[in-house]
Amino acid sequence: MSYGILLLRVVLGLTMAGHGAQKLFGWWGGPGLRGTRGFVSSLRFRGGLAPALALGGAELGGGLLLALGLFTPFAAFAIAVVMLVAIATTHWRNGFWNGNGGYEFNLLILASAAALAATGGARFSLDRLLGLADNLAGLWWGVGALGAGALTALALLTVGRRPEAPAVAEPRQPVQHAA
Repeated sequence: MSYGILLLRVVLGLTMAGHGAQKLFGWWGGPGLRGTRGFVSSLRFRGGLAPALALGGAELGGGLLLALGLFTPFAAFAIAVVMLVAIATTHWRNGFWNGNGGYEFNLLILASAAALAATGGARFSLDRLLGLADNLAGLWWGVGALGAGALTALALLTVGRRPEAPAVAEPRQPVQHAA
């Protein structure tokens, strides 16, 4: 079991860290901080630079912590927040399947992160090396990471975003009457 958890932690963690590096530094063809700032602005998030840094930092930091198995439930929480916000702002309207821009892969990442929060870092983790593994694993850590992630995502989506501009009605043309 420990080998399976190690594989999942490292692959998911490094993949998320890579996404964060794309967003923050423009590595591997990513948009960099300027592009990420533009993207989060297009999603109506307030603050310009702050949400871009938070997004990239959650992916990079959460991914690295997950890969190392350090503070595993907190790393899973960071990834859960990012995935829930991504589903709500970008993917939900496209349906389930990723081929249509849907939330299929985001849900898989979210579920994997929550599962790792519940199992903990396992045998090959810094949590185990530091004597934290027994205190940072279990069902309630998984539920807590997912629940706290959902509450945080909800707060970001409601308080952290500008309201949509109301639709502007086209002016009515005066009616011409035939004389």
